[in-house]
Amino acid sequence: MSREVTTSLTRAALIVTLCWLSMIGCDFLLHGGLLATFYVQPSPFLLPLKQAFRLIPLGYVSFLLLAILLVWLMLRLDVRGGRGGIIFGVKLGALIWGALVLGLMSISTASAGLLAGWFVGQTIELGVAGAFAGGALGGARLTRLFMTVIALIFFSILITIALQSLGLAPSVRM
Repeated sequence: MSREVTTSLTRAALIVTLCWLSMIGCDFLLHGGLLATFYVQPSPFLLPLKQAFRLIPLGYVSFLLLAILLVWLMLRLDVRGGRGGIIFGVKLGALIWGALVLGLMSISTASAGLLAGWFVGQTIELGVAGAFAGGALGGARLTRLFMTVIALIFFSILITIALQSLGLAPSVRM
């Protein structure tokens, strides 16, 4: 394999990692804060809290697959720049999560509020990831983008803690 191809693969893997981390940061705020009320209510659709908590890493692996799909499509379609990336990510997110939510509505007991929250939140997550991917594919420095993602994760955690501390989101005790 040529040095150029190896560098391209390495950069693509770093961009996927960047997107994946941005999705995890958004997801923490989404599920730990904004949608947390849905998870503490008894539901025949959702797993018990302890079991769901143990399976969080599996959910994050699913985000890795979505990050790979996002970057792969953006490379193939030559989507560049943060603006183009966010638009592409939101469209892709709306299609993927729209299909999933409609499917779940047709076969599950999931509440309409939870499904709407998943649709909006996960669509935004892919939009954020798309913005980072687009920036990276447009030539932005990966170091700067990774620092921005670390700040996003940090602020997501802070906002989630604040929401829980103020009683605006339930704090789950295991």
